Amino acid sequence: MMNEEVRSVMSTKVTTVLPNQTVGTVLEIMQQKRLQQLPVIDEDRHLVGLITSYDLWQHCRGNEGCEEALVEQVMTRKVVKLAPKDKVGTAAELFMDRRFKTLPVVNLDNKLKGVVTAFDVIRYSFKKEYPEPILYAERF
Repeated sequence: MMNEEVRSVMSTKVTTVLPNQTVGTVLEIMQQKRLQQLPVIDEDRHLVGLITSYDLWQHCRGNEGCEEALVEQVMTRKVVKLAPKDKVGTAAELFMDRRFKTLPVVNLDNKLKGVVTAFDVIRYSFKKEYPEPILYAERF
């Protein structure tokens, strides 16, 4: 199971932002979609960074008018990323390190193909073992 490729667990419908969008826009997106990290891409879908709720907290803490700042001024540029053929176990190991919650998945040209979260790995592992719901089927 952990030797399968990340492409089998990653989410391909990813909310992204551009470097020239404002922090205010990112705050709205994160709040509406309940996200804590967003990949930052250029016009050609190349990954250029990641903006996190922690980045925003650091930038906006005690900084009036922070919402007008651009994403490129706040985002993290050095991003750990995976390739679609990397193993699920590699993602799990990175999540166990507790520094990451979301890992972008890019192709050889650094174009964003999806993201994988710790929850994606847990859900995938669970469904392999239990294809049918067991506890929550009748309750929700």
